[in-house]
Amino acid sequence: MDVNRAKQIYNSEESIKVHLDDGNSVWIEHVDEASGTATVQVGGNSKTVSVDRLQEG
Repeated sequence: MDVNRAKQIYNSEESIKVHLDDGNSVWIEHVDEASGTATVQVGGNSKTVSVDRLQEG
């Protein structure tokens, strides 16, 4: 996923399924365009990952 799509999903009023490349479902909490990272909620914990690890659907 690219940064722009991650921001679109974050700002969307719809629930869009997103998962990490390891298969875990995540919720995007923040997108940092400058660093190309996103803070995501996974399994009750927040972590920062590269947006290219995020996959839609």
